[in-house]
Amino acid sequence: MRIPSVTAPLALVGVLAVTLGACASAGGPPSRYSQEMDRLTSDCTAREGILQPTGAVSGEPARDYACIIRGGGSRIN
Repeated sequence: MRIPSVTAPLALVGVLAVTLGACASAGGPPSRYSQEMDRLTSDCTAREGILQPTGAVSGEPARDYACIIRGGGSRIN
């Protein structure tokens, strides 16, 4: 099957736009979400917990994940 001469340049432009868009989004500074997620993860790990999804999809890690503390430490030494 032969592609019409008008369609081929348009397809090429579309492929280039997608390729350049993917390159432009890679390697930039971390997003606010990933920074907040990193902070939440380190805080939870420091408390000897693990992050567990809550089922919410709010775009805010503190609402989307809960720190579950495993092991139940004791106050008795």
